[in-house]
Amino acid sequence: MASEIHMPGPVCLIENINEQLMVNQEALKILSAITQPVVVVAIVGLYRTGKSYLMNKLAGKKQGFSVGSTVQSHTKGIWMWCVPHPEKPNLTLVLLDTEGLGDVEKVDEKNDTQIFALAILLSSIFVYNTMNKIDQEAIDLLHNVTELTNLLRERSSPDLDDVKDAADFVGVFPDLVWTLRDFFLELDIDGQVITADEYLENSLRPKQGTDQRVQNFNLPRLCIQKFFPAKKCFIFELPSHRKNLAQLETLHDDEVDPEFLQQVAEFCSYIFSHSKIKTLPGDIKVNGPRLESLVLTYVKAINNGFLPCMDSAVLALAQIENSAAVQKAIAHYDQQMGQKVQLPTETLQELLDLHRASERQAIEVFMKSSLKDVDQKFLKDLETQLEAKQKDFCKQNLQASLDRCSALLRDIFSPLEEEVNQGIYSKPGGYDLYIQKMESLKEIYYQKPRKGIEAEKTLQKYLMSKESVSDAILQTDLTLTAKEKELKEARLKAEAAQAEAQRLEEIERQNQLMMEQRERLHQEQVRQMERDRANWLAEQQRAQERKIQEEARRLKERLIAENRRFQNRLRRLF
Repeated sequence: MASEIHMPGPVCLIENINEQLMVNQEALKILSAITQPVVVVAIVGLYRTGKSYLMNKLAGKKQGFSVGSTVQSHTKGIWMWCVPHPEKPNLTLVLLDTEGLGDVEKVDEKNDTQIFALAILLSSIFVYNTMNKIDQEAIDLLHNVTELTNLLRERSSPDLDDVKDAADFVGVFPDLVWTLRDFFLELDIDGQVITADEYLENSLRPKQGTDQRVQNFNLPRLCIQKFFPAKKCFIFELPSHRKNLAQLETLHDDEVDPEFLQQVAEFCSYIFSHSKIKTLPGDIKVNGPRLESLVLTYVKAINNGFLPCMDSAVLALAQIENSAAVQKAIAHYDQQMGQKVQLPTETLQELLDLHRASERQAIEVFMKSSLKDVDQKFLKDLETQLEAKQKDFCKQNLQASLDRCSALLRDIFSPLEEEVNQGIYSKPGGYDLYIQKMESLKEIYYQKPRKGIEAEKTLQKYLMSKESVSDAILQTDLTLTAKEKELKEARLKAEAAQAEAQRLEEIERQNQLMMEQRERLHQEQVRQMERDRANWLAEQQRAQERKIQEEARRLKERLIAENRRFQNRLRRLF
């Protein structure tokens, strides 16, 4: 956001120390924090021509960029001031003020060419600041562009008239704004009043002819026309009396020529309203980090003795941005997998499904952030890294499953192992008890969740490791069982013998009892017979007695009857 920019004043972006260019890391940090697309306005011109004043006006400040008043150049290298765009809040305005060309204190004029080249390469609006009028000297100075054709083109061409080659850069080349300071000429041609733009076009119009002199005249003009199809010209009156120019930035508006102030206002208005985002081949919009990459790439190439190629710059930028895009995609993948994956997964397919979903999102993140990955080198690199991530997750998943299962086996089976150590199963039938306990613990293990893909394999490996224990328990069980069987057989034989003895003893006892019973029965029978005889005798006696009694009764009755008859005779007698 524009509100994030807090630069109270300009900082040096590229230092020119002993005519050796060095990038200021503090300035790069500022650029790296700008996420908005940038409009880069760079100004180039002879020293002591008022470049810094115009740049301060664009920044909306009276002071900022150093404005010198002596014959010594003040600005060294390239200074940068990043400010919110006054009319387009979604853009950031990056102002670049360059050291003056043609400084007499310089040893090597090539340093001027380097500063000139950097201003063109980095800017989206290139302000060419000259004095008084457009003359051949100014055009020849701008002709440095012709020396940078190979630098500025993606593909070099031996023929300057190969318009197709140069046209590739029309969309990415900066707009040219030519500013004429202390302009004193009349704007008319053949009595016709013309505009500043028409004056510029007329000055750059090539002549007819094919001789070498005409070609030399046309060469810089053709280059300027070709590489700067969008051109604008501003003229500026002398701002004030010459004695006041040394304090121009401190003068009040009423001390400055009103026409000059109007011209400056029109210049600023044009720059603001015609702001063009810095763009690279492929319609790549440049933001702070991309501009940072361009600065590093171009300065490195120049310091290594090479003229920086825009194609190389784009490739270098693509290298940085695509590498960052890969890292961003990998970070997104790591974040998604970290949030979604809980190792170990129950199945390998579950992990692969999560990987594929995160992989798709990571590739989407890369595609949104990547830049000119024409041969898909970085996409392939991302896919390779994602494949390695997948393998690593599979490996982690495997290890997590092993760790989880091993921990479960320790927790679940450690009581059984302790019982084995205590000899609880070293007894006849101990093997069956051991197997029953083992099966019950296996069931507990199976019921535990999130064991992962190594659940069964780890269990079987554990069981195999305990086969010797199981075999020992079985062997002990068999040995003790055999001994127990022998003891049991002996015990059974002893018990059988004892039982037989007891049986014989019981038979003997039963026989004795039977004999005693028979004797008792016999005695009882004898006694019964005696009782029966006694009873019979008694009955016979009673029968005899009854017979005697009956005979006595009958005798008595005869006697009575006889007595009655006697009585009766007696009565009859008497």
